[in-house]
Amino acid sequence: MAEIIKMPKLGFDMAEGVLVRWVRQVGEPINKGEVLAEIETDKATVEVESHFSGVVLQHLVDPGTSVPVNDPIAVVGAAGEQLSVPSHQSSVSSEQSAVSNQQPQMQNAPLAAATQDAPSAIAHQQSTILKSSPLAKKIARERGVDLGSVAGTGPGGRIVRRDIEAFISNRSAVASVQSSVVSKQPVGAAQETRPVEYAPAPSDEIIQTSKLRQAIGRRLVESKTTIPHFYVTHEYKMETLMALRQQLNGYLPEGEKLSVNDFIVKGVALALREFPNLNAVISGEQIVRKGQINIGVAVTVPGGLLTVVVKNADQKPLRLVSSEVKAMAGRAREGKVKPEDVDGSTFSTSNLGMYDVEEFIAIINPPEAAILAIGSAREVPVVENGQIKAGWRMKATISVDHRISDGAEAAQFMQALAKYLEEPARMLV
Repeated sequence: MAEIIKMPKLGFDMAEGVLVRWVRQVGEPINKGEVLAEIETDKATVEVESHFSGVVLQHLVDPGTSVPVNDPIAVVGAAGEQLSVPSHQSSVSSEQSAVSNQQPQMQNAPLAAATQDAPSAIAHQQSTILKSSPLAKKIARERGVDLGSVAGTGPGGRIVRRDIEAFISNRSAVASVQSSVVSKQPVGAAQETRPVEYAPAPSDEIIQTSKLRQAIGRRLVESKTTIPHFYVTHEYKMETLMALRQQLNGYLPEGEKLSVNDFIVKGVALALREFPNLNAVISGEQIVRKGQINIGVAVTVPGGLLTVVVKNADQKPLRLVSSEVKAMAGRAREGKVKPEDVDGSTFSTSNLGMYDVEEFIAIINPPEAAILAIGSAREVPVVENGQIKAGWRMKATISVDHRISDGAEAAQFMQALAKYLEEPARMLV
C-alpha cells in the first residue's frame, strides 16, 4: 500500500521548509531510514529519511518549493502500484486561478498590465534565489557574485556550484584580456598629464536573508523584547584545568583531544544538578523544571549559528561529551545536521574564547531560563598573597530570565561552576 511522506516538523517553531533536492528519484528503491530528500529549514539544511520501505512512486513538489509542515512531499509504495496524488504546486496553482477568476476585470488595461508585471518580477527574483543551492549561495556571497547574472544548469534551472565557478572563471578571463590590451598601448616620449581617475565605488549589494538568519532575527527580537535579562560575571582560575587537559590529551589520538569547551559543557551540566531552577522553561504562569539536563552548544555555520545539543550531559563521561560535540558541529557546518542534533536543549552555552574575546554577554534562547557566555582562558598577571605572578584566568557571564530566577541564585550557580572548573578532577569521577 502506498504511503505518504510529509514535510517533517523539526523544532517547535518550524512552520515550513524548502525542498532543496531529491536524493532518491522516482522509480528508485528506498529502505526505511534511508535519505529521501534534503530540506532547508529555519535552522539548517536537513536530510529527510523515509519512514517506509519500497519504491519512490511520485515526487509531489519540485526542488525550490516552500512546503508547510505536514504537507505531502512524496509517495512511497510497491513497484508498479498505480496512484494519482495531486502535487503541491498544482494545488497551489489551482487555488491561485480560483482567486484570480473571482476578481473583477480592471477597466484600465495598461494599468492592469503594469500592476501584474510588478509581482511577476518579484516572483521571478524569489524563484531565482530559491533555485540556488546553499553551497552556491555561500560561494557567490564570498566572491561577490550576483546570482541574478548566473545561468543555472542544475535541475529545473537551479544554480549549483559549477555554475558559480564557471561565472567566476569567465569573469577573470575577461579581466585578464582587458588588462593585456591596456598594457600593450604604446608609450610616447612625452605623455600628457591627466587627472588621476579612480575606479567607481562598488554598487550597493542586496542580500536575500536565509531562513536561518530570519529565524535568528525573529527569535532574538522576541527574546530581548519579552524576557527581562540580567547578567552575572565570574572569573575562574584555570591553571589546574589547563594542566589536566594537557595531560589527558597526551594519551588521546589527534581526533579525540579534549577542548576547554568540553570541560565547560560537562561542568555546567553538573552544576545545574544543584540549581534546577536554571534548567527550566517558563510556560504561561508556570515554571517547568526539566528532568533532563541537555546542554546547547552554539556553533558557527555559514550565514549564522546553530545550537547543537548534548543530551543528558551530566550523565556522560567527558570523552563522550567531547566526541558528540565534534560530530554534531561537523554535521552542522557541512549542512548535514540531524533533527535530534538541534532539538531539546534546556540550557545553552556560547563560547567565543577561540576568537580571543575577554568577555561578552549572550541573549537567552527562548524558552530557556539562561545562557552562559564564555570568554578566552588567558595567562594574565594575578595577585596572590600580596605577590604578582602569572596565572590562567577565564571570565564567563550568565544571562538569566528574571521571571524565573534572581541575582543571588545566579551568583551561587557561578560559584558552584567554579568547583568543577577549578577542581576539574571532580568531572572525572
